Amino acid sequence: MSSKCPCGLSEPYERCCGRFHAGESSAPTAEALMRSRYSAFSVGDSDYLRRTWHPATRPAGTGVDRRTRWTGLEVLETARGGPFDTEGTVRFRAHYVERGRRGRMEENSKFVRVEGDWVYVGTV
Repeated sequence: MSSKCPCGLSEPYERCCGRFHAGESSAPTAEALMRSRYSAFSVGDSDYLRRTWHPATRPAGTGVDRRTRWTGLEVLETARGGPFDTEGTVRFRAHYVERGRRGRMEENSKFVRVEGDWVYVGTV
């Protein structure tokens, strides 16, 4: 039996974000992509983070830090970003533990479609 997906949904990782990480399918919405990117940070999947970052804003490194343990995700708000949209935003709060201290970050992220697939652009 597989473990629950790091993104916080009730599906096992393999049937939730794991299928996006493995390239079996693409995230159908901006929120699904944001959740899958959070999960990629959680499992250390730098390749997926790079693939889903808009080429115009993608940094040289992905920012995966093995010393950070991601412990929870809250989706606070979404605007557009549905299956028939071409852009959208997702505001979220992510919880983590780093060097024994708990922390959280909040971000309002922008997503667009490139050749039909959702990609992360940056913060709004």
